[in-house]
Amino acid sequence: MGSQITILALPLVAVVLLDASALQVGLLAAAETSAYLLVALPAGAIVDRVARRRLMIGCDLAQVLVIGSIPVAHALGVLTLAQLYAVALVSSVLSVFFQVAYQAYVPVMLAHGQLIDGNGKLAASRSVAQIAGPSTGAALVTLIGAAGAMTADAISFVASAGLLTAIRGPEPRRSGAGRRPRMTAQIREGLAYVLRDPILRNAVAFNGTANFFVIMVESLGTVFLIRNLQLRPGLVGLLLALGAVGGLAGGVAARHLARRIGSARISWIAMTLLSLPGLLIPLAGRGWTVLLFACGWISWTFSSTVAGVALTTYRQAACPPDMLGRVSAAARWITWGTLPLGGLAGGALASVLGIRTTLWIAVAGGCCAGLWLFFSPLRRMRDIPLAQPGPVPAAATP
Repeated sequence: MGSQITILALPLVAVVLLDASALQVGLLAAAETSAYLLVALPAGAIVDRVARRRLMIGCDLAQVLVIGSIPVAHALGVLTLAQLYAVALVSSVLSVFFQVAYQAYVPVMLAHGQLIDGNGKLAASRSVAQIAGPSTGAALVTLIGAAGAMTADAISFVASAGLLTAIRGPEPRRSGAGRRPRMTAQIREGLAYVLRDPILRNAVAFNGTANFFVIMVESLGTVFLIRNLQLRPGLVGLLLALGAVGGLAGGVAARHLARRIGSARISWIAMTLLSLPGLLIPLAGRGWTVLLFACGWISWTFSSTVAGVALTTYRQAACPPDMLGRVSAAARWITWGTLPLGGLAGGALASVLGIRTTLWIAVAGGCCAGLWLFFSPLRRMRDIPLAQPGPVPAAATP
C-alpha cells in the first residue's frame, strides 16, 4: 500500500514540484525499473544462497532510509530531479532483491496443491493495496503535498519488516554443502531453465512485451491526466484506485476461472480478449469520459492478474526448489528488464508525437502482447501442469 502511494506521488513530485517534462518523467520511470535489467540475474543467484526472509527484512529497512530522504530533502528546500533519479534507482535495486526472494519464499510456506489458491489471495491483497494506496495517496497529496505523502511509504516499510519478522515457520537451509558453484554458472543455469521450457519461454516473452508498453501508460498517464485533461492530483489518485479494482476482482476470480475454464486456457483468453477494453484509455477526455481511463485500467489489471496467477504458479510448481530464486530472477530479468526501455521509449515518443498518440501506440502494443500466450503450448491445454518438480537436470547450462 505504501509503495502504491509512491507510484502516485513520485511522478507528481517531478511534475508539480520540479516542473519535469514528459521526457524527464520517462527517464524517472526508467530509473525506477532499471535495476531489473541490471541486477536481477545476480540477485537470483544470491537469493538461492541466503535466508530469503532475512534478506527481505534487510531490504525493507534500507527502503525506509532511501524513500524517507525525499520528504526530508523537500523540507530542507534542497530536493532536485537528480535526487529523484538516485532514489528511484537505489529503491529499484532493493525492490529487485525483495521481489525475487518473495516469490521464491512462497513455495516454502505452501504445498504445491495450495499454490494457485495462495497466489490468487496474494494477488487479491496486492490489488486491495492498489485500491487503497492511490486513494490514500491522493488524500495525503491534497493535505501535505506529494513529497510529504512519501513519508507514508517510508513508514510502511517499517511495518512490512515487522510483519515478516512475525513469521515463525522455519525456512529450509539451502542445499549444496561443500564447494559452492560459481555465480556465473548459476546465472546461466537459471536462464537456460527458462529458455528451455516452452511455457516459461512464451510466458516471459508475453510479460516482457506487455511491460514494455504498459510502463508507457503508467509513466505518461499522470502527465496526460494533469496536463492534457487538467485534473487535480487528488482525482488522479482516485482514477488509479478505480483501475486497481480489476486486479482485486482478478485475484479473487483466478481460482474459480482456472477451475471452470482451465488454468491454461484462461491465461491466453484473459490477455487476448478480456484485455481489449484497455483500448479505451486514450479516449479519455474531460467530463464523464475521463472514466474511460479507469475502465481501461480495470480491464488490464483484471486480465493481467488472472493470467499472472496461473503463470506464476506454473513457475513455482515446475521449478526445483533450490533453483527457484535464480529461475524467478531470470524470468524477471527478461520480463521486467523491458520496463526501463519502455519508459525511455514512451518519454521520447511523447516528446515527438504527443502524449495521446503515444498512449494509442502503448495500448495497441499491450493488447497484442497476449499473442505470445495464444501461439504457445498453452493453447492446446486445458490446465497448466503442476507436477512436483524433479531433480535439477545434470546439464542445465547451455
